Amino acid sequence: MPVTPFLEHSHDPKEIARRLREGPRISYLRDWVYGGIDGTVTTFAIVAGSIGADLASRYVLILGVANLLADGFSMAAANYSGTKAEVEEYSLVREMEERHIETEPEGEREEIRQIFIAKGFKGKTLKDAVDVITAEKERWIDTMMTEEHGLPRIARSPVTAGVFTFLAFVICGFLPVAPFAFDINAGLLTSTVMAAFTFFTIGSLRSHWSPVHWLRAGSETLAIGLASAGVAYLVGDFLKQIV
Repeated sequence: MPVTPFLEHSHDPKEIARRLREGPRISYLRDWVYGGIDGTVTTFAIVAGSIGADLASRYVLILGVANLLADGFSMAAANYSGTKAEVEEYSLVREMEERHIETEPEGEREEIRQIFIAKGFKGKTLKDAVDVITAEKERWIDTMMTEEHGLPRIARSPVTAGVFTFLAFVICGFLPVAPFAFDINAGLLTSTVMAAFTFFTIGSLRSHWSPVHWLRAGSETLAIGLASAGVAYLVGDFLKQIV
C-alpha cells in the first residue's frame, strides 16, 4: 500500500485563496537561532578560557555575565541596523522603479517582456502577460522588485529582529554560566553539559527552515560550539603558563 507523503499545507482552492490573501508569514526564527548560538558560544568560551586560566568561580561569573549583556546588546544593535538597512534598501529600490515607470514606461515594459521571455513565454501569451502585469502600477512594481532585483515583498521589523536576537543571546548564553551563578557543581564539566544541551537544541531548530535533518543540524552546531570553547580553554591554559 503506497504511503501518502506529508504535505505542509492543504491544496483546497479555498485554503489556497486564504493563504495567498493573507500573504507570507514573517519569521524571526533565524534571529533567535543566530542570537542563541552566538550567545552560547561567547559565554561558554569565556567560561572555558577562564577555567583554563584557573580563575576563581566569582571571576568566571563576572566575566561571563558582563560579556553576555554587552555582547548581547552589541549583536542586537547590529541585527537591528542590518535589518533596517534591508528595509531602507527595499524602499529605495521601489521608489526608483516607480520613478522609472513614470518617466520611461516603454523601457520598463521591455524589461517585463524580457523577464517573461526568459520564463518561456512567447507570442500572444507573452503579449497578454506583459499587458496584464503593466496594466496595474502596484502589480508592475511588485513584479520588478521580485523578478529584477530579487527583493522579497515582506519587510521584517528591525526592532523585533533586534529584540529576538538579544533575548536569545541572553537566555541561551546564560545557561553555560548558570552553575556559577547558583553554585550548582560549578565547573567545566557542568558548564559543558549545559552548553552542549543548548547548542544541540538551538541547532536542531534549523530543521524548521532547512532540508537538513534535525539530528544532523543539532550535531553540527554542537561540534562547532564545543570546538570554539576548546580553543578558548587551550588559550587560557597557555596564557596561564606564560603570564
